[in-house]
Amino acid sequence: MIEIIPNFHPAIVHFPIAFTTAALAFTTVGAVFKDWSYAAQCRLTGRWMLWGAALSALAAATFGWFAFNSVEHGDAGHAAMILHRNWALGTLAALLALAAWDIWRGRSGKAPSYGFLGGLLLAWFLVTNTAWHGAELVYRHGLGVMSLPDTHAERDVTPQVAAPQDAVPHPAEGHEHEHAH
Repeated sequence: MIEIIPNFHPAIVHFPIAFTTAALAFTTVGAVFKDWSYAAQCRLTGRWMLWGAALSALAAATFGWFAFNSVEHGDAGHAAMILHRNWALGTLAALLALAAWDIWRGRSGKAPSYGFLGGLLLAWFLVTNTAWHGAELVYRHGLGVMSLPDTHAERDVTPQVAAPQDAVPHPAEGHEHEHAH
């Protein structure tokens, strides 16, 4: 099996974000502009995107469970992982419920209601909030990433004062960054 460090979860998590965003956009356009000649195609595309969001969220949650049990972390990272997991489970439940509602609605031949659109908007909010907490795990707590080489050890230079995390000095020659604060 192909190995992705640390696991497959980061490779899959972007699909539910993109699919949910597309489902909301296409379904809303198709529902609001009912008389437009492409409205039915937008609604159909929105349905496919919603189903893709639900299925990819199921895959992301499955691989997220493996990640939860395989990534080394401390107490702060664990608390952040629990928060992300809880948001992810609620998001998954909402997407699966919306997909089921969409299947029922499609069989009955009904157009998306404003309640359904509100549910899609709520699902999009849940997905983006879950993604935010996932990004916090990586960028704030450093979970699931490989450490960078210690450039101070290479040059045998020890910094006197620890720099804030977002302002780490780059002592390598020929290496500059414009840091906007």
